[in-house]
Amino acid sequence: MMLRHMGWVEAADLVINGVAKAIASKRVTGDFSSQMEGATQVGTAEFGDEIIKQMSK
Repeated sequence: MMLRHMGWVEAADLVINGVAKAIASKRVTGDFSSQMEGATQVGTAEFGDEIIKQMSK
């Protein structure tokens, strides 16, 4: 929301899409993995890395 407020729409879209794709990959933190069947629990740093990886796709 902050990026959109600043007018950085493209950056906001990259972050939102990266998070969505990271969640879809099922490599998520414990709060998500407890709610998702077949998910792999990772730490916050690994989840951040997954978001960055997905942003570049």
